[in-house]
Amino acid sequence: MSGFPYLTVTIASPLLGVAGIALLPRGAQKRAREIAVATSLITLVLAIVDAVKFNVGGAQYQLTESHTWISQFHIDYSVGVDGIALVLILMTAVLVPVVLLASWNDGKNTPRAFFALMLVLEVMMIGVFAATDVFLFYVLFEALLIPSYFLIGSYGKSGEKHRSYAAVKFLLYNLLGGLLMLAAVIGLYVVANRTVADPFDFPTLAHAVATGQLHFSTGVERWLFLGFFIAFAVKAPLWPFHTWLPDAAAEATPGTAVLLVGVLDKIGTFGMLRFCLELFPSASHYFTPVILVLAVISTIYGALLAIGQRDMKRLIAYTSISHFGLITLGVFAWTARGQVGATLYMVNHGLSTGALFLLAGFLISRRGSTEIDAYGGVQKVAPVLAGTFLLAGLSSLALPGLSSFVSEFLVLVGTFEKYPVAAIFAVTSIVLAAVYILWLYQRTMTGPVTAAVSGFKDLTRRELAAVVPLLALILVLGFAPGILTKYINPAVTQSTSLQVTTTPPPSIAAQAQGSDQ
Repeated sequence: MSGFPYLTVTIASPLLGVAGIALLPRGAQKRAREIAVATSLITLVLAIVDAVKFNVGGAQYQLTESHTWISQFHIDYSVGVDGIALVLILMTAVLVPVVLLASWNDGKNTPRAFFALMLVLEVMMIGVFAATDVFLFYVLFEALLIPSYFLIGSYGKSGEKHRSYAAVKFLLYNLLGGLLMLAAVIGLYVVANRTVADPFDFPTLAHAVATGQLHFSTGVERWLFLGFFIAFAVKAPLWPFHTWLPDAAAEATPGTAVLLVGVLDKIGTFGMLRFCLELFPSASHYFTPVILVLAVISTIYGALLAIGQRDMKRLIAYTSISHFGLITLGVFAWTARGQVGATLYMVNHGLSTGALFLLAGFLISRRGSTEIDAYGGVQKVAPVLAGTFLLAGLSSLALPGLSSFVSEFLVLVGTFEKYPVAAIFAVTSIVLAAVYILWLYQRTMTGPVTAAVSGFKDLTRRELAAVVPLLALILVLGFAPGILTKYINPAVTQSTSLQVTTTPPPSIAAQAQGSDQ
């Protein structure tokens, strides 16, 4: 256990902003926005401190804390991070302040509640990545649904009926997945409590599974795996559990959509990588062929549906379904390259898709329409807006030199090492990505200036302050992925899920890391 509670302070810091907003007088709307942004920046600084305190060559889990919560069932407040969780916490801490800046005019008549919900969501997102107690993870995994439901159902741009439908659909899908996971958590406790002293502590459980101290019967392990996996597949979302995402992303505000797709969905793929593979390795191997098929279908299906969309936000949502298929492919490739690439892809997808959603939101706020055909010639009247939109789009299609390229390359190479057929099919998504991104840019930004677009203003200073940090990170991580892979590589190497493989850590990421040093 570390001395100073670095992680707890980082997790709880947004609550100071929530308290500050709650104490404001009713009319202090601007002050509520300022408090929210300031608090999120403090959280970002604390997350960076966590990264500085993390010893890359040290133990797998660091900055750990453990306090008894429900002693009768061995449930503790236990937190700690490995390199994988750390980079996802950093991504979350980066995205929240830029989302708050971009959402400055959102919140309708109750911006205080809107910004308070955003901060509460940040607490839970950081907490779920940091949790090392399985029951604590489950509680936060489910609690995330509460602020998300209200952010989707109360503050979207469409009519109340459409927002409510999207929010309820989001809630029901995720509650169903959560119920299956709860059953699996209870089953895990019943089995582990016989032989493991701390049956909810994840590092203890993973070690017990790896050493043979904790053994499941074949049938029990497969059922427990399915309980966890389906919950994570819904959250990710992976085909065919994906249908809630396009509705939720289309009806939510752009800022809420960024957190849904950029962070919340990563909890699903993070859970697959951590819980499914390490706690149930035999079942994971057994179901890998089916999961690879689902991942390939998701990758191609999402890309094809993105090409056919008329709504800008739905198009971006379907591109994310395609990307999550690739991430899942990397997770279940069972190679170091695949899993490092999948983790790096989680971060890079959050940056590129986050930037795309925010820029789409800036377009929609000017025109008042999400329809792609409502635009045209934007680059002639708002060249900075068009240029930043193009850069975010090129990152989404994994152009070499931008951050997504390295992660997508590692996923495909890592998959090809063991499952070449799956990798070959997944490569088609690269071509399809070029089609939907370039088609979107062409329809909205090029051509003659339409009458509705002629009065567009270019990006304001506030909008630039929101999107430029994401674009800067996209460029920096494109040339220096070692900034993140120096944390990810050891975590993947130390993972018990890879003890059966012999592939070395990814040479490209390692070389990039060496060049950074």
